[in-house]
Amino acid sequence: MGRINRLLMAARAVPQPPQAEPLCPLCGRAIPASQRDAHHLVPKSKGGRETLFLHRICHRQVHALLSETELARSYHTAEALLSHPEVARFVAWVKTKPDDFMERTRKHHSRR
Repeated sequence: MGRINRLLMAARAVPQPPQAEPLCPLCGRAIPASQRDAHHLVPKSKGGRETLFLHRICHRQVHALLSETELARSYHTAEALLSHPEVARFVAWVKTKPDDFMERTRKHHSRR
């Protein structure tokens, strides 16, 4: 076996470090693959393309509280979402839960 083949074989044998799970920009917890949702900062129906990963429960809560028009106009960044009082209240509660926590999400009474 030649020197280059030995180097290639050695490179393949080196264990790769595990990929770190992304952090939810709302609650700051690690997002397991099973709970990862891509959120369009500006909804696709309003021409948005940029996405970020959120916990599934955080993503559902954002959509339960805010309409697509509100998201497009005023809440198209993670910082803006956190400035919404109901989102901030939800995030304060969910931060205390395990990373893989999931619970049923209900629409806010103003959106029913």
